[in-house]
Amino acid sequence: MALNRNSNPSSLKITDLRFAVVGYDNWRWPILRIDTNQGISGYGEVRDGASVRYALILKSRLLGENPCHTEKLFRKIMQFGGHARLGGGVCGVEMALMDLAGKAWGVPAYQLAGGQYRNRVKVYADTPSLKDPKEMGKRLCNRVEQGFKFLKMDLGIDLLEGLEGTLIQDTDISKNPNIMHPFTATQITEKGIEYLVEYAKIVRDQVGYSVPIALDHFGHMGVESCIRLGQALDPLNFAWYEDMIPWQFPQQLRLLKESVTTPICTGEDIYLKEDFKKLLDAECVSYIHPDLATSGGIMETKRIGDIAQEYGVPMFLHQAGSPVVAMANVHCAAATEGFVALEMHSVDLSWWQDLVKKPVKPILDQGYINVPDTPGLGIELNELIMKEHLNGPESLNSFFENTDEWNILDSNDRLWS
Repeated sequence: MALNRNSNPSSLKITDLRFAVVGYDNWRWPILRIDTNQGISGYGEVRDGASVRYALILKSRLLGENPCHTEKLFRKIMQFGGHARLGGGVCGVEMALMDLAGKAWGVPAYQLAGGQYRNRVKVYADTPSLKDPKEMGKRLCNRVEQGFKFLKMDLGIDLLEGLEGTLIQDTDISKNPNIMHPFTATQITEKGIEYLVEYAKIVRDQVGYSVPIALDHFGHMGVESCIRLGQALDPLNFAWYEDMIPWQFPQQLRLLKESVTTPICTGEDIYLKEDFKKLLDAECVSYIHPDLATSGGIMETKRIGDIAQEYGVPMFLHQAGSPVVAMANVHCAAATEGFVALEMHSVDLSWWQDLVKKPVKPILDQGYINVPDTPGLGIELNELIMKEHLNGPESLNSFFENTDEWNILDSNDRLWS
């Protein structure tokens, strides 16, 4: 690949950070653009559902810095991230820095992460559940016809709504999404388990056993109910049970893992490698499942995958954003030996691929995404299509407009005395 002679990486400086929030309905994807003194820009994405303000507070800490110093800048800003959506700002900036550094040096982002283990990345299709299991089976069969070789579906206690005798719960508590699973005191009955197992069996019989199917969104219930449901589903050989128990309770996750034969998977809301290592040390997961827009960006997520590999634990990647974050995941996956497959939430969204001009369509083909060899993330935004799908709250519904109000650093960020 030819050297980019239009750039002088050693004298590159960050001059601006701007954004545009795209999406539909309640889905919001804040796209970041970091500009430089040499006319090169890098793109990143704050995690879906997170505020772009998580990135804007970092602007004053980035201005004047060299974006090629990706590790230095990540260590400078990582204290402003956190678990779940709180990590979105740091991760979005890290993606944009990797995009910029790759463009400055004339190499794809995966080269900055250590090189390439694969030239295409397997994608698994997330598929929200339907009330009718036969219709759900048809939807998954359609995914197989599209070329997907790995699937995921929801199988939760929400399917039991209105079915008498299937759940024991206080509905005032159970309807609150911010109460963690153990504290709802929700229990599933034998009748409820039988219904969900029959639902799953109908789907499995339609799809067959040649394609892995993972299960997600079980609902908020205690570990004992999770174990009973998991044991009943085990004969159907699903790929994994995802987030049955919050990751913050490794003892309960280990109890679950030791009680069922289906693999246990979690991690989409964990920020940085340290808490992944705690789960690995506790031997309570079969697979780790970081979301690169929460876990720390491209380089930190590769580190997480490399650590997990030492424990014999494969890495799948959770992803529910625009093509910007999808391609950041592709570069991370290309550079991580222990990676298996990347999630795709927008299979049915007709304009999703149109948000970018590059990579050329189809980005997703027969269940795979090719790893681009172009510099940085290998993306070029389609601004016309983006403008058609702006979806920010009123005060933030701009298209890469001026953000000078975030330029001033008025804080001492040191964490020690």
